[in-house]
Amino acid sequence: MTTFWSVYICVLTIGTLIGLSWLLFATRKGETKGETIETMGHSYDGIEEYDNPLPQWWFMLFVGTLVFAVGYLILYPGLGNWKGLLPGYEDGWTGVHEWEKEMDKADARFGPIFAKYAAMPVEQVAQDPAALKMGGRLFASNCSVCHGSDAKGAFGFPNLADNTWRWGGDADTIKATIMGGRMAAMPAWGEVLGEDGVKNVSAYVRHDLAGLPLPQGSSIDLNAGKQAFETTCVACHGSNGKGNALMGAPDLTQPAGFIYGTSLAQLQQTIRHGRQGHMPAQSELLGNDKVQLLAAYVFSLSHDNQEGKTAQ
Repeated sequence: MTTFWSVYICVLTIGTLIGLSWLLFATRKGETKGETIETMGHSYDGIEEYDNPLPQWWFMLFVGTLVFAVGYLILYPGLGNWKGLLPGYEDGWTGVHEWEKEMDKADARFGPIFAKYAAMPVEQVAQDPAALKMGGRLFASNCSVCHGSDAKGAFGFPNLADNTWRWGGDADTIKATIMGGRMAAMPAWGEVLGEDGVKNVSAYVRHDLAGLPLPQGSSIDLNAGKQAFETTCVACHGSNGKGNALMGAPDLTQPAGFIYGTSLAQLQQTIRHGRQGHMPAQSELLGNDKVQLLAAYVFSLSHDNQEGKTAQ
């Protein structure tokens, strides 16, 4: 802040406090002492205002607010470039600095605990009840808004408690997903396939690959859908529809992988217009040590916490 604006704020603030103090004591000085039956000459629907002084306790409340204001402006920033007298805030007290001090205290207390778990394999951390409690709290604070408090997902967000994974469900891959995030893109095929092609491919995926029934009376060419799938979809999902974890392409033989819905209309919508999914990276927000606990918790949701359990 420039000197001009700093002085401007100081003059306005201090001037206002002085003006309010003068107004309060000046009006108090001219008040009638004690109670009186004299009125102010005002009458509203027969109600008259007596010329009584402001109650002492009410006057003292006004004085208290002025004293508080002066003390606050001495201790905290509020007068231009004044930083305040509170110790421990070289750059002045702010909510951000207060939060930083609290975080430093928390890091000093819990940092060694996080570091201990960070040095262990994720699979081993997932067998520690105390670590899972911490991971669960991290999940509730950072992940439940998308994946739900039970981690079973929602429309457009995968279920983390089953055995269906887009990018892989082994411990290292789960941690990599949380740390770096994921960006998935399902291109729109409506213009390429045409409306009939979209309907045929959707029916083929739902019926032949996922094993789900088609609506009765639907006029759909499954053979044409298969041919269109083999020319446009196999590059990502594979000839057998099992998907590709390297690309985040879901396994189309597992209905649990259809996070945008399994109905024929929803599949048509996905193929016709495509889908864009974004899993934000948590590395800068949580750091490696906390992500280690979070990854262990997510890993435990779909794996038995027994030694020797083979990762997905």
